[in-house]
Amino acid sequence: MKTPFSVPLSRIMEEFALESVVMPKEPEDIYISSAEVNRPGLQLNGYFDYFDNDRIQILGKSENSFLYEFDEDEYVRRIDAFMQTKPPAVIITRSLPISDALLEAAKREEVPLLRTEDATSSFLSALISFLNVQLAPRVTRHGVLIEVYGEGILLLGESGVGKSETAIELVKRGHRLIADDAVEIRRVSSKSLVGSAPENIRHFIELRGIGIINARRIFGMGAIKLTEKIDMVINLEQWDANKVYDRMGLDNETTSILGLDVPSVTIPVKPGRNLAVIIEVAAMNNRQKKMGYNAAQELLEKLGMTDQITPVKPVNEWDIYD
Repeated sequence: MKTPFSVPLSRIMEEFALESVVMPKEPEDIYISSAEVNRPGLQLNGYFDYFDNDRIQILGKSENSFLYEFDEDEYVRRIDAFMQTKPPAVIITRSLPISDALLEAAKREEVPLLRTEDATSSFLSALISFLNVQLAPRVTRHGVLIEVYGEGILLLGESGVGKSETAIELVKRGHRLIADDAVEIRRVSSKSLVGSAPENIRHFIELRGIGIINARRIFGMGAIKLTEKIDMVINLEQWDANKVYDRMGLDNETTSILGLDVPSVTIPVKPGRNLAVIIEVAAMNNRQKKMGYNAAQELLEKLGMTDQITPVKPVNEWDIYD
């Protein structure tokens, strides 16, 4: 899957401690734009239809064993035909030896040739997961992302409504800050969103009247987290006496982010309301709903008003990693 984003090869080399065998230019200047990875079995057999040469190519024990079945001339011919497609990088797994023919072809075609000690299947899985995150569709939203009882809560609202102050109170109550002011949201799968802070403002919080503080230095490492999945959106808005707010919790509101609908609630803000406690309860209630329990539905059942109940389907939390 090609994406409008890219990741430098140097970042992949650093993440997986890859050995550089052939590097035609600086790895910082080589960009990977496809989240898909390929084991070129068909291509080594001469079939190049539908071959995507934007993908990183992996040569493992099976590919090596297949090639060594041929005599030297045929081996060289197949290696040359494969390397002439100029993939962005070829990675050898299991620290397998590299033949002179492969080495020469990589230098001639200027294809980066790397090697890893990892087994092919485990490396392939880890690399795909890494690329899915690095190349995921993304958007930056003005808000605060905080982990509350294991739930990723995205606080949205106009400037000055109290998002950062509420985040500070939640951190003091033992929860963890991921991002303040700007939240970078990535769609890492068809079912889940992950949020993080831009690196240049990570761990910083702006408090009006106080200024900029560093949450990690003030509250310690236990008060921050680099990334968190987004389980719920809470919209904070100034209390409007003319607006009717949901008092039962039967309506399942959602907010669409990058094409995914995330459960959301709107919490009115006015003096005297303890927003930190309300958000804690909202996080626990959202977790209960994912497990199939809804307090409002139970109350209506006890009142004999079952015709107003919409069944809640429990969510398999493992699905978010699909």
